[in-house]
Amino acid sequence: MERIAVISDIHGNWPACEAVLEDIASRGIGRVFCLGDLIGKGPSPCEVLDAVRQRCEVVVRGNWDELVSITDDLNFSWQAERLGTERVQYLAQLPFHYDFRMSGRRIRLVHASPQSVYHRVQPWDEPEKRLAMFDPLAEENGKDAFAPDVVGYGDVHNAFIQHFQGKTLFNVGSVGNPLDVTQASYCILEGNLGEEQATPFSIHFVRVPYDIELAVKQAEEADVPSLSYYIRELRTGIYRGIQDLD
Repeated sequence: MERIAVISDIHGNWPACEAVLEDIASRGIGRVFCLGDLIGKGPSPCEVLDAVRQRCEVVVRGNWDELVSITDDLNFSWQAERLGTERVQYLAQLPFHYDFRMSGRRIRLVHASPQSVYHRVQPWDEPEKRLAMFDPLAEENGKDAFAPDVVGYGDVHNAFIQHFQGKTLFNVGSVGNPLDVTQASYCILEGNLGEEQATPFSIHFVRVPYDIELAVKQAEEADVPSLSYYIRELRTGIYRGIQDLD
């Protein structure tokens, strides 16, 4: 049996990233996959990106990773200035998805959905929208489609697992900007990698406490854009798009 740690949505939060990578190492897990949004919001995009490049054998592209090279909004330009040209180009060239087989399951990993890095799917959305997470990619057609049994993603910063019509949908949550429980989140997949016959398989969710006030202090010292919203998200898990600050 092999174990793969799946992380996502670190968003430049170095204390959270460091805590999660240390927890993964303490469990003796050598394989780490990342589902994007390495940067954005937080003050440490370079530290996070460099650590992911060193530790993760698979990295897929998130919406922040894509937008930082094509958008001049303050939030993105602030990140781009710190990252520099080479790191920004690395993010822009990341693949959209990653497919593999494990214990007889066809597993697809994406950042947000098979439709787009911007197509957001919440655990409470209507069943049709959640089932569309198993649709073919735009470039796939007919007999050549991968047809996943299991889809894992990030983007919404809410960790969950759901089963319907013989398929499994799971979200790994967020390492650096969780919007459910204010602890870093990631998943561990355990099974026989590459095996086409059904064998035991599990998806294990992990919550890792980290020093939130250190992350707040680093954000304040760096004077990140939208600082007050970012701090509230770290401390409370309340998304800035749901409720305005008083």
